[in-house]
Parts: sequence; structure tokens; C-alpha cells
Amino acid sequence: MEFHEILIQMTRVYQILFVLLTSALANIAFAGIEVGQPAPNIEGTLIDGKPFSLQANKGKVVLVNFWASWCEPCREEMPAIEAFLKKNKSKGLEVLAITVDKPADMQQAKQIMQNYPFLFAEKKQMDYSDYGRIWRIPSTFIIDKQGILRKNGMTGDARVDTKLLEELVTPLLNTQ
Repeated sequence: MEFHEILIQMTRVYQILFVLLTSALANIAFAGIEVGQPAPNIEGTLIDGKPFSLQANKGKVVLVNFWASWCEPCREEMPAIEAFLKKNKSKGLEVLAITVDKPADMQQAKQIMQNYPFLFAEKKQMDYSDYGRIWRIPSTFIIDKQGILRKNGMTGDARVDTKLLEELVTPLLNTQ
């Protein structure tokens, strides 16, 4: 084999190793978020300037929704989330919508959120680093009144609809 061929093969091996290592590291970062375990804190400043902390919301069921204005599935699930929130806010439900929009799209995100009563934040204003890289949107995390993660938005079906909310969240609202 000539030097050039050896070099090409070594490059391919390094590329494969890089992909495998990157994948393994992503899984390690993700391993800390497990349903049934305490949810990592999320904290920062909402668009309206008020502070938010997941820890400060213990005693409430919190639905954390990562979305973007250009994401059609994100916008499709918002009316169901809104209707469920209106029906259950008095029972201790809170919804935090964190947009992953780029600064150029923030005006559109703000315009969309004017139609919804959710707590609203921009990703750069929130610290959710213990959740790892949010690579899939929409991604919805559901945390119960004791701060335990009940739905991991990065695994399973990404969709949130009335059926899921009724089946998963309603029982959480009816507990102490």
C-alpha cells in the first residue's frame, strides 16, 4: 500500500472513532436525566424580566416546552397545551415555553407567544445545562410537584396532545 492510501484509511478510521466518541459523550451527558429521578434545575430570566427557577416551583406540576417559531409541530401542539393549562392552572400547573429561536427570529417568537398564557423565555436567558444539548424540538419535560421528572422530552414520542396531558399530567395534579 502506498503512503497516500494508508493516510486515507487512517482518516476514515479517525472519522469513525470521532462519530462513535461523540455519540458516546452525548449519551453520557444524557444519562443524568431519568424519568423517576429529581429533575435538574432550570433557572434564568423570563422575557418579561421576572426570574424563574424550577426549584422555586416545587409544589406545582411544571411542563417545560422547548420550541421554535419556525417549527410547525411546535405550533400545532400549543393550543392543546394552552387549553390544558387554562383548565388546570388552579390545580397547580405551570407551563414554561423556552424558545430556541435565533435572535433574528425572536420577534416572530414573541408575536406567537402573545397568544398564549405560558411563562416565556429565550434559551440564552435560561440555564438548563444539566439537561444536555436540546437537539429535538418540540421537546417537553414534565416535572411533578415533588420535582421528579415524569416525562423526558428527549426520549420517546415527542408529541404532546390532549390525550398525553390527560393521562400523564392529570394524575400528577391530583396528588399532594
